[in-house]
Amino acid sequence: MYKVLIVDDEIFVRKGIIGLMDWNKLQYEICGEAENGLQAVEMIEQLKPDLVIADIRMPILDGLALIKEVNEKGKHQPLFIIISGYHDFSYAQQALRYLVSDYILKPVDEKELEDTLRRVASTLSKKRLTTLTGEKPLTDSVIETLLNTECSEQDAKQLAEALHIPFSGNYCYVTVEVHDSQLRNSDYNHVLLSQLDNLLYGITEKVDYHIPIHVQMKNQFGLIIEIDKLKQALMTFSPEEAFRLLQLALVKGIEVPITIYVGLEVNLLNIIASSAISAKEAMNYKFAEDGKSVIFSNEVSGTVLYYFDVETSIHNNLLEQIEENKHDAYTQTIDQMFQQFRSMRFAPSAVANALTRCTIGIINIVRQMEGKEEELKLLPEMLGWQKKYSRLSEVQDVFLRFVQEASQYILDRRGEQGKGSIEKIKKYIDNHYTENINLKGIAAKFYMNSVYLGQLFRKSYGAYFNEYLLSIRVEEAKKLLRQTDMRMYEVAEKVGFQNADYFVTQFEKLEKMTPTDYRNKILGKK
Repeated sequence: MYKVLIVDDEIFVRKGIIGLMDWNKLQYEICGEAENGLQAVEMIEQLKPDLVIADIRMPILDGLALIKEVNEKGKHQPLFIIISGYHDFSYAQQALRYLVSDYILKPVDEKELEDTLRRVASTLSKKRLTTLTGEKPLTDSVIETLLNTECSEQDAKQLAEALHIPFSGNYCYVTVEVHDSQLRNSDYNHVLLSQLDNLLYGITEKVDYHIPIHVQMKNQFGLIIEIDKLKQALMTFSPEEAFRLLQLALVKGIEVPITIYVGLEVNLLNIIASSAISAKEAMNYKFAEDGKSVIFSNEVSGTVLYYFDVETSIHNNLLEQIEENKHDAYTQTIDQMFQQFRSMRFAPSAVANALTRCTIGIINIVRQMEGKEEELKLLPEMLGWQKKYSRLSEVQDVFLRFVQEASQYILDRRGEQGKGSIEKIKKYIDNHYTENINLKGIAAKFYMNSVYLGQLFRKSYGAYFNEYLLSIRVEEAKKLLRQTDMRMYEVAEKVGFQNADYFVTQFEKLEKMTPTDYRNKILGKK
C-alpha cells in the first residue's frame, strides 16, 4: 500500500477526493489531511506519505511553495499531484518544472484521477525497486512488490533481475515459522533474519544460487524457492525430501523448533503471489497437522478444518472444576479439550476462540470473587499466546499453568470472602424466604460457587440450605395458621411455596401432621 496525504484548504474538497476513489483497490491508503501547505510540510516529515495530492492555491503556503519547500529542505521526498481550479498555463509550467507527477483541473474527473493514480503507482513501484543498499535493491521491497502488486511480465522480469533469479522456473513460496517464545522484539527478528539468510546461503552456495528471504512478521519469514535448484543443492530427486532436508538444516542452524509451510508450485515469477497465498492457507493447518514440521499446501488444501467451538459441556465443566479447585479434574478436561483440537482438526482461529472464551470465563469468576485479574501473573502470557506459541503442546502447557494459578487465586479469594459472606447470606435468606429463592440463585447473587456455598452453609449452621429454608417457611406458616384464618393455598403462597400441595407435603414431613391438623389442634378441634 502507498500512503497518500490530501492537502486543500476546503474540507469538502478533501472529503470529496477521498470519497471519489476506491483507494485500497488501487493499492493506496489515505494517511492524513492538511488544510494548508505549512501544515502539510510538518505532516510529510511525520507521516512520510508516498504521494501528496495538493491544491495549487491555498493560504499561508500554496501548493507550488509546498513542493519547493519539500524538494529543497525536506528529508522525505514524496511524489506530487497538483489540483487546480484555474486554467492558468503559467501555473502548469511552474508545476512541471518542479517535476510533479500530474496537473489536474477541478472539478476532478474520477476516470482521469484513477488513470493518474495507476501511473503514479507504477512510478512508486519502480522508485521502491531502485532504493538501494550498497548498490543492491532491497529484497524486502522487491518481494513485497511481487506479492502485493499485479505485475506485468516486463515488471516481473525487472524484479527477478533485482533478485538475481530467473523470471521463469519451477518456483514456490515457503513460509518459515520459528518457534522461539523467549525473545520477540524487532532486533531479535533481524538477528533471526540474518541467521536464516546465512544458513540458506550455505545450503545453496555450491549450486550458485541464493534464496531470497524477507520478513513477514515476528517469527515468520518468506522464501522464494526455485525447486530444482534446492533439489540440486540438497542432492535429492524428491521435492518433498528437499523441503524436509531444508527444515532439518534450519533447525540445526538456529537450534529452535521450526515449521515450514510449502506453497503450490508456479512456473513464472509474476504469479508467485498465488503460491504465497497457498502457503498462508497451509498455516491454517498447523494445529490440525500438529507434530508435522513440514506442511505442504497441495496435501492439506481442501481437507476439512473445524471452525466452531469446543462442546459446551467441556467449557462448563472446566470452569466449574477451576472454581472448585479440582486439579486432577481440570487437568483431565484440558487434555480432553486439546485432544479435541487435534482429532477434530481445529483451525487456529477456532482454537483461539475456545481459549479466549475460557479465559474470559475465568476473568469473570475472579471479578465475581471481588478479585483483580491483573493480579494473575500469567494472564498477559495467556492473552498473547498467539504471538509466541505455534504448537499445541506449548499452548496447552501455558494454558494449564494459567488455569492452575487462577484456580488457586479463586480459592484464596473464597477463603477471604467466606467468613463474612455466609452471615450476609443467612440474613438474606431470613429476609427473602417468602420469595422463589434457591441455592444456585443465591450463589450467583453473592458471586460464589453453588457447591461450595452449600458446603459452607452446612458447616456454619449445621443444616443444608434447603433444610434451613424449609424450617423458616414452616415456622412462619405455623404462625399464620395460629393467628389468621387464611386458606391453605394463601398460607403456602405467603411463606414462599409456589404449590399448595407441595406445601402440605413439606409441612407434614417436618411437623408429622398436616397444616389443617395443626390448625385444628390449636383450635381444640378433633
